[in-house]
Amino acid sequence: MRSAVCSPPEGARKSALSGFPRPVRPPSSSKLKRVVVAGRHKSIALFIALGAGLISVSLLLYIGWVLLQWSSGGLLFLGVLLLLLLISGVVLFTVFLVREIRRNEQKDAFINAVTHELKTPVASIRLYLETLKTRPVDDAKRMEFYDIMLQDSNRLLESIEQILRTGRISPTSRKPNFSRIELGGVVDDCLARASALYKLAPDALVYRCTEPIMILADLDEVRAAISNLVDNAVKYSGKDVHVTIETGIADKKFAVVRVCDQGQGIPKMHLKDVFKRFHRVPGPVSARVPGTGLGLYIVRSVAKRHGGRAWAESEGLGHGSTFVLQLPIAR
Repeated sequence: MRSAVCSPPEGARKSALSGFPRPVRPPSSSKLKRVVVAGRHKSIALFIALGAGLISVSLLLYIGWVLLQWSSGGLLFLGVLLLLLLISGVVLFTVFLVREIRRNEQKDAFINAVTHELKTPVASIRLYLETLKTRPVDDAKRMEFYDIMLQDSNRLLESIEQILRTGRISPTSRKPNFSRIELGGVVDDCLARASALYKLAPDALVYRCTEPIMILADLDEVRAAISNLVDNAVKYSGKDVHVTIETGIADKKFAVVRVCDQGQGIPKMHLKDVFKRFHRVPGPVSARVPGTGLGLYIVRSVAKRHGGRAWAESEGLGHGSTFVLQLPIAR
């Protein structure tokens, strides 16, 4: 997920800039990213193969040594102990090395995503300001430019807020500010915000609530989690948005928020990975949708901080997705 505020449609930009200089888009770095990722994958495979090779050589040498020294119990025990220590060292070294490579890969992905999310609206705002400064613009066109710049600035602020919120919900951050909250009111606020933000049709978002549900939670964090789920569903639904939000109670202990969309869906191998920090499901749709890969990470982090869970369900590409947020109810 991805920024909670999207830039205006491409058609709107073309209309607004008709007769004026067009924005110059920065060159795409997708090819460079693919080369870097491929290089990282080769490095991981190399170190795994190296570790496996060292263990295999050690086993072969040890088996040969045992065949020669099988009659000496003391030497045999010492050999087994040394072999176990050697194998443990090789395994730990390989594991830590692979983890470090993956961390660096995540950091690079985060920097690329954040750079794009911050640079794009700034470049757009600058373009419109330069146009207003250097070209005569009638009042109607000027107001249109102001609206687009305001939307871009909102997108910029929301991207910054996502990054700051990620730091606030880290394990070492402050504890949530718990209070009694009526869940339905929070969902209504999030849906009203999304409907106005994305200019959706009245029937695009459908909310089904069976009964009022009270939870003991941090209002700001719960609102952020639900907003991220709704934003994610809307963005990945394409042009025809049909999102259903349901709330209910499970096992008489948990409040459940289910957000179902009819969008592109998620491959089953990525259902758990989508909640990892900076992770985005690879594919052409994800490439078109802006985002930092922090939205769903925030959702799961909020769930954990409140003693709940978050997970995703999907039958695969083309079958839509369902995201579930589970929080303890207030006693």
